[in-house]
Amino acid sequence: MPLPPLARSGPRRRTLLASLAGAALLTGCSGAADSADGGSGAPAAALEKRLRERAARESEDLLAQYDRALAARPALAARLNPLRAEVERHVKAFGGKSRRASGAAAPPGKGSAPGKGSAAAPAAEKDILKALSVAEQQLSDRRTTALVDAPGELARLLASVAAAGAAHAYLLSKDNQK
Repeated sequence: MPLPPLARSGPRRRTLLASLAGAALLTGCSGAADSADGGSGAPAAALEKRLRERAARESEDLLAQYDRALAARPALAARLNPLRAEVERHVKAFGGKSRRASGAAAPPGKGSAPGKGSAAAPAAEKDILKALSVAEQQLSDRRTTALVDAPGELARLLASVAAAGAAHAYLLSKDNQK
């Protein structure tokens, strides 16, 4: 009668090797950018500052577009004010300042959507909702692209705000289909 194989106590060699390889990868991914020696800290800080300023400026422009839409069509306030309030929080999260009170009209030509030649908001509700939806989606796409270059905490903020922008675009386009 053959003897049963001996049962080993403790982890096997493959498990230990896999654990060491995983630990080495985690250490390698977080070591250089988080070091306190200042070697890569200054360029990373400058990059983060530029990304934050750009994100704040783009959110301010989107906020101005919401303001123009609300000034052109006050009847849309129930739909747009919650989304506008979120965009205003995004401005503050990126370190920008909200320049206008809720519902106030923006000066003509300021903060217009990229690629828009007209300074005035479209007159029809459907057109306003479509323009805001497109602006939200384009900004969400730009923020998703910027994630590649952003350091950890800013990348998380950009991802969160990009997801919120995509949700806004969906809600605006959904309202537009009615």
